[in-house]
Amino acid sequence: MEIYLKLLEVLFPVFFVVGIGYYLGKKNPKIDTTFISNFAANIGSPAIVIYSCNAANISFDIFTNYFWYYLIAIGGFFLVGVSFLFFQKTKDIVRELPPFVMPNTGNMGLPICLFAYGTQGLGVAAAISALIILCHFTLGVFLADRKFNFEVISKSPAFYSVIIAVVLLYFSIELPVFVENTTLLLTYATIFLILMSLGIALTRLKVFSFKKALISSIGRVIIGPIIGYLLIIYFNLEGFAAGVLLIQCSMPSAILNYLVGSMYSPKKIVDNVASMIVVSTILSFFTIPIVVFFALKYFN
Repeated sequence: MEIYLKLLEVLFPVFFVVGIGYYLGKKNPKIDTTFISNFAANIGSPAIVIYSCNAANISFDIFTNYFWYYLIAIGGFFLVGVSFLFFQKTKDIVRELPPFVMPNTGNMGLPICLFAYGTQGLGVAAAISALIILCHFTLGVFLADRKFNFEVISKSPAFYSVIIAVVLLYFSIELPVFVENTTLLLTYATIFLILMSLGIALTRLKVFSFKKALISSIGRVIIGPIIGYLLIIYFNLEGFAAGVLLIQCSMPSAILNYLVGSMYSPKKIVDNVASMIVVSTILSFFTIPIVVFFALKYFN
């Protein structure tokens, strides 16, 4: 019974805040989320990385190890995406790969890992999320635009926050209390805002091809955690960090895939990306509780 209560403690706050956003989006379809996007990208995400990757919460070895473990997982996601899209006879496989490769480790993954494993779990989750943020502005832009644009990542505050976090961890430098308190406030504010914006986004993104989106979403929310579990077995991982890896591999497609795609890809591709984001997110409301239950039971 205790594990079911823990599962409720972990998931209810996340789904409740997403529900608030969905309600607000339905009540006011014209609600402007530009502020949330700008705040999360320029202030919130860097604050999360710096606070979560505090030497008091996570070691440099754990940070780098799980950074590389998830990089391997991304390779697995890439192969799954190519296979699923080839099976569906997709014409432009390259541009439709991002929703498979880059899951929502930020909006959903961070708060779930925080509530499941505390600040230590948040540290590992932030290492993984930092990798996905870098992928969005490098690999994501490359796939959507078919060419690399270094200027995008050079202007990303999150990129520099990762560098700062790595330096702090490498030299085991703990954050001054005033910096820790400030980034703590910004972290929780950002988590609330991005969860709410996820709910609002679900009221706006449309499903244009349900059958294709459903098949693709299975590759994201069902095959994803299987890849995570295989990594855990292969590298003989254990404890909370292994649980975080499993949870982060189970996340649905990230909304940032839609934003990047809308800037660099044709409308038909963007519509397919949006469809997969919506369907995979809805499916994840059923699959994530199962994955989190498994993670809490066997990796605690």
